[in-house]
Amino acid sequence: MTAVNWGILGAANFARQHMARAIHEAEGARLFALATSHPEKAEGFRAFRPDLKLHDSYERLLADPAVEAVYVPLPNTLHVEWTLKAIAAGKHVLTEKPIAMRAEQIDGLIAARDDAGLLVAEAYMIVHHPQWQRARALVAEGAIGRVLHADAHFSYDNRADPGNIRNRPETGGGSIPDIGVYTCGSVRWVTGAEPVTLRSRIVREGGVDVFAQVVAEMEGPQGRFSYHAMTSMRLPPRQEVVFQGETGLIRLTAPFNAGLFGEAQLHMLCPGKADQVERFPGVRQYRNQVEAFCHSLRTGAPYPWSLEDARGTQAMIDRILAADTTLLPA
Repeated sequence: MTAVNWGILGAANFARQHMARAIHEAEGARLFALATSHPEKAEGFRAFRPDLKLHDSYERLLADPAVEAVYVPLPNTLHVEWTLKAIAAGKHVLTEKPIAMRAEQIDGLIAARDDAGLLVAEAYMIVHHPQWQRARALVAEGAIGRVLHADAHFSYDNRADPGNIRNRPETGGGSIPDIGVYTCGSVRWVTGAEPVTLRSRIVREGGVDVFAQVVAEMEGPQGRFSYHAMTSMRLPPRQEVVFQGETGLIRLTAPFNAGLFGEAQLHMLCPGKADQVERFPGVRQYRNQVEAFCHSLRTGAPYPWSLEDARGTQAMIDRILAADTTLLPA
């Protein structure tokens, strides 16, 4: 399979630390070009890709005929604009989550994707990790019986970095846009369920949510179940997702930043049976994501996380923000 030439819009730290390296190391991919108006920011990328081609503007990278796919790691509020520009330039696009700030914006991306016949997706890396694929399979096959409840928790503390884009409303900051896509999207993806009723409580600082609590009733192929989620940018680090069924439970101990937060482990506990622990050391979910994208691009195989999937999660996030009646200042 001919390698896909990738270009990156902007020299974001996250791109340098994670996705650029994943593109560079992935089978079927080639880290080809970077767009930045600050050449010194390219040095971190050239440390592992010395012959990286530089463009001094996003427009020039999009006009480069050698670039086949584009990765967009820009601030949240710029995702839709530059995804549409990349599509218009004839590029396949992988855009960081959240790909949009409102669900209806994704409708325009879906229409543009379909008109252009290109692969366009949100960079939702967890669905490419075997711990999540295993959890989804176990739930679908009834390994814990019918799901009755799900908990999803994700927190970190970045109060010491007020200039961070996650702490700024003008760049689409807040815990819900940043990590609510995980607490909502992961449960949706495993169970196939959508919220029927939903309540939320949000605490804000400086125009962004720094704590959000969600209580919902979800309905999917196995019926209805209760759901509780928490996200925060002001609490000590915590990541955990639990699915409780009629006959047991599944717990993921490092569900989102697997390998960084801790070793990815799936625990299945069923009364009367030996506890089952599956470990997934050394899995590179960002690399898996790039390889899946390239495979779908070259072969036409379905991509595991479609724009329609992303729209469903964003619609749930929109409901969380709209349902809040306790907009409490910190």
